[in-house]
Amino acid sequence: MELEQLHEKLAQKSNRTGNSAVLKDRSWQAQWIWDVQQPESNPEMNHHLVYFRRTFQLPDGVISNLVVDITADSRYKFYVNGHSIAVGPCKGDSAVHYYETLDVSEYLQPGLNVLAVQVLHYPASQPFVEGKGGPKSIWRTQSGGLLVEACLCQVNGDEIEPLHTNEQWHVYRHQGYKNIPQTFIRWMGGVEEVDGAGAPFGWNEALFDDSEWPQAITFANTSKPAGNLSPWQLSPRPIPLLFEKERAFVKVTRTEGIAIQADKLLTLQQAESLRLVPGSKAVIELDAGELTTGYLTIGLRGGQGGIVRILCSECYEDSDSTEQQRKKSDREDTTGKLIGVTDIYHVAGSQDRTEIYEPFLFRTFRFVRLEMETAGQPLELVFIKYRETGYPLDVKASFECSDEEMNRIWNMSVRTLQRCMHETYEDCPYYEQLQYAMDSRLMMLFTYNLSADDRMARRTIADFYRSRLPSGLLQSRFPSMESQVIPSFCLYWVDMIADHYEHYGDVELVKQYRPAMMELMDWFQAQMTEDGIVGITSQRYWTYFDWVEAWPLGAPPESREQPMYMLSLMYAASLRKAAGLFKVTRWLDAADELDKRAGDISAAVRKAAWSKERKLFRELPDTEIYTQHSQIMAVLAGAVSGEEARLLLERTLAEPMHRVTLPFAYLLFQALKQTGLQHRTFELWDRWRAFLAQGLTTLPETEVNPRSDCHAWSAVPLTEFPAIILGMSSLLPGCKEIRIEPSPGKLKWAKGTVATVHGMIGVEWRIEGARFQLEVQLPDGISARIKLPDGTEKPISESATFDIRLEKFLETGEQ
Repeated sequence: MELEQLHEKLAQKSNRTGNSAVLKDRSWQAQWIWDVQQPESNPEMNHHLVYFRRTFQLPDGVISNLVVDITADSRYKFYVNGHSIAVGPCKGDSAVHYYETLDVSEYLQPGLNVLAVQVLHYPASQPFVEGKGGPKSIWRTQSGGLLVEACLCQVNGDEIEPLHTNEQWHVYRHQGYKNIPQTFIRWMGGVEEVDGAGAPFGWNEALFDDSEWPQAITFANTSKPAGNLSPWQLSPRPIPLLFEKERAFVKVTRTEGIAIQADKLLTLQQAESLRLVPGSKAVIELDAGELTTGYLTIGLRGGQGGIVRILCSECYEDSDSTEQQRKKSDREDTTGKLIGVTDIYHVAGSQDRTEIYEPFLFRTFRFVRLEMETAGQPLELVFIKYRETGYPLDVKASFECSDEEMNRIWNMSVRTLQRCMHETYEDCPYYEQLQYAMDSRLMMLFTYNLSADDRMARRTIADFYRSRLPSGLLQSRFPSMESQVIPSFCLYWVDMIADHYEHYGDVELVKQYRPAMMELMDWFQAQMTEDGIVGITSQRYWTYFDWVEAWPLGAPPESREQPMYMLSLMYAASLRKAAGLFKVTRWLDAADELDKRAGDISAAVRKAAWSKERKLFRELPDTEIYTQHSQIMAVLAGAVSGEEARLLLERTLAEPMHRVTLPFAYLLFQALKQTGLQHRTFELWDRWRAFLAQGLTTLPETEVNPRSDCHAWSAVPLTEFPAIILGMSSLLPGCKEIRIEPSPGKLKWAKGTVATVHGMIGVEWRIEGARFQLEVQLPDGISARIKLPDGTEKPISESATFDIRLEKFLETGEQ
């Protein structure tokens, strides 16, 4: 039976009215369970690790199906007969608690079977306490719990046995699990310290004896009478499950106190495990070859009372580097020291089987330091490995050119995006794993180009929609246990919706968010001063724009007392985008109102901020602070246009002023393209070339001694190499018509593809002598307007090839 049909059959069996994979409002037969009554007192903000089992018999010769709906508060790992099935639930918030629907039929076996779930509950104190409270991005209530709805059925749909969570499940609490707060990764909550003696080894296998485990306690149904809402508003997972792939380390960088050859540590087998004598210590430092995210796993034998410490680090750092003052140089140089956080495992000392330890959450690392200390018994390290995990991004796009460094930058950019995509977009995987609006807007664009997959993007737009405050403002990061508002970040949400419409042409999605966009625009309008600018200072919210070196908090210190003109220009740009979206959805009066506001604000900023002497926009009233940021936003907001805008950007690139950092450079590229200055972008890529010499495998947060070595907002090449070098941009919503205007710069050739909802668009060009050759591949139903370097423009409706002479172009190097 097809999975969709099976879901429908199971829905009917459970008094549902539709497919469980898509239906939000449904009647559940399962009950929430835990090992004690909920909510339990939690004065010390403890983290609770609880194991659950439900065994059942599968009659011999019966072919059966089992589809499981599962969720938990706060995180779960789900196994069937020892097989790892899924990790979840997908991150939600107070309005949406996601569940996963999983077909586990292939893991069933004749005879005894078991559903086994490990649940970690984080404390949910308010106000949220960083570090002690666990990961800030994972929403939770005061009550830990597991919810499973499953019914073992024959292939024809006839019920064999319901397996829903109730008193028939058995439960066990790990008393030796502790969270250790770490200020270094306070947004992630800390690391764990685990006493192996409290872990029920083999608990996820069918033959494990759970007869001494108590029965689970039911404490809540999924719905309440009279419209009273449950703390867990259940909704199906909106994105695919994360992938897991077995990986091995590629190199041993350092050892202490061991006799085995270093290369053998990479392929340890039980016959040649690393053996430590009683009262000894050993250290192994391993290189994964690139920065990655994964579940670290070690196998041990014997060694009761020993301690194993696992430190995960992004890179080696200089000997005088500290957590507060980072000093990073060549990431390939392993002579320095590793800085990071350490999980601690106290060895139980199993003699008859391999004892396995795996931190509950995935870790981020390129390098791992394993410290082992034995007590009175010898300890064997049987293996150390990891399972890489992340969002299953199907990278379809490609880029290659005659500059090998640019090819490497492209590959680094792809890897950076991949490492910052899990259940949400993430600013960085090591320190925070929080979904910020500025970062996410860019990552959505990167994803569109690489894969045309908008499932994560849709959930992100919905996330920020649910983050709204009663005023209409949006939170700067969401989901989050602690609310934070950065007014400028609210405006990136409008960009998200406009970008999605440009790439997919989905009018219905725009309609869904029109009222919230209008509320947001009205909030900004209510902050207008008599001078016609947005009068927000940093008295209540965080005034942040960019990590400029001279701005320790992301904005000039003077902005604490005076409003920055840049925010007015950002608001004007958002007004114009929102007006365009309102027009396509027939909110014409509202669109006219927003267009008028944008014009008025642009005029007010010109009057208040323009310096006749410098021919630049000031950043604040009565100051001579100038930044690239305001000049860029003046162009994008329409405060200047045509030749005036072009000259303004020329001065912006030439004159000394505060320079944009890597993520804000995306807006600089947009302004340069808008004014016909895309050829000036080639000189800007040197900022990315510098990372190649530093041995980085992903792009960092900032350019000098970054905190994070992996920050996806820096992966701007994923949009701009295709848009500028290959010249591809959308002319009609949904990419139904595109523009192709290559910018060769000093390159000899370039080729690549970009993903669209209609299929792949391919561009390849080559300069041979005085000839420019261009080949364009279009999917069916897509047309294009071609602009060649000699100025020739041609429309095409199918794949085509062009061959022209370029004498004038070759003399100037510009288009």
